[in-house]
Amino acid sequence: MLFAFDDAQCRSLAETHGTPCFAYSAAAAAGQFTSLRGVLPERVRIAYAVKANPHPELLRCFAGLGASFDCASIGELERVEALRLPAGRTFFAGPGKREAELQKALYMGVRVQAEGFEDLARLDALATRETTVNLRVHPAFDIDEGNRIIGGSGPSAFGVDEEDVPALLEKAAKLDHVRIKGLHVFAASNQRDAAKLGAIHGAVLDLARRLNEAHGLAFEQIDLGGGLGVPYAPDEAPLDLAAFGQNLSDLLARHPWFKGELILEPGRFLAGPCGLYLARVVRIKESRGTRFAILEGGINHLIRPLLTGQPFPVRAVGKGGGAVPYTLAGPLCTSLDRLGEVRLPELAAGDLLAFGTAGAYGLNEGMTHFLSHPVPPEVWVG
Repeated sequence: MLFAFDDAQCRSLAETHGTPCFAYSAAAAAGQFTSLRGVLPERVRIAYAVKANPHPELLRCFAGLGASFDCASIGELERVEALRLPAGRTFFAGPGKREAELQKALYMGVRVQAEGFEDLARLDALATRETTVNLRVHPAFDIDEGNRIIGGSGPSAFGVDEEDVPALLEKAAKLDHVRIKGLHVFAASNQRDAAKLGAIHGAVLDLARRLNEAHGLAFEQIDLGGGLGVPYAPDEAPLDLAAFGQNLSDLLARHPWFKGELILEPGRFLAGPCGLYLARVVRIKESRGTRFAILEGGINHLIRPLLTGQPFPVRAVGKGGGAVPYTLAGPLCTSLDRLGEVRLPELAAGDLLAFGTAGAYGLNEGMTHFLSHPVPPEVWVG
């Protein structure tokens, strides 16, 4: 599903709330969650990656459906804290955790994803009782095509390099309060191929087994990270959920030594399809053979096209036919403000464009404060 709202709904949203604006569908968000939950083995837990979209209503929606939450900042921890969840349903990741953030995590009963010995030592000094953590390991095997969002298997700011784990475990054994009882490996980004995800997850479980056999680590949890992908173009196939779920069932059957739970951290998969961004055309410009449609919003609201080279799906509301090439530009005073090269019907000033799959990595990832343009409203549609 590329667009959460039809043309009539888009016109109504634009008239009611003005443009530019973001709109999110509760039904679409809940549908994504229940579809995924329905194919997963019982021992697999869904921890929504808050960084994809921290909108309070979205968090409440997923919490009500039984989600746990993956946080990566004290701000995200505070948003999840407002949900008043029982201890054990929140995880805290990130390569540069400050003391105040670790104190917050301990206060909330959050499971920390330790990125290195510094995390372990700081937690040990702050804790007053036994505290269990998951150790994030940066594996030596190739991961998700080496894309730059994940960073491949080369040098990384994230986690402990696989070859350095034995030395870390030797030091960690001397700590008073902290105990490593889980493994965390984040190894994919926007992957829509169930077989590739299955291969990645299989490599993670093989790594866990090696650590178990060599060091006696009896993992309560193995966190497989996120990476479940969604389409951004009509010719892109969605993730085969049935195959994905079956692969996880087969994986658990191949590893009878592991009695704990698997954790998934989907963000984009759950939030992306529920959101839409609406913006009007301000002007059309021809420049040396290129036709620009200059919009009310640009990378201050949607920065993903600049980072990945792939535009969000977009349609001209209420206009059909035609396939005119346009370069979509925003209003910012920088030549970097581009939302992609697309084909749309003939456009004119005032036309309304709808960008789909914008529920994840939209406004919260954009350069919102650059040039001090107004922050667009976010509308939650129940």
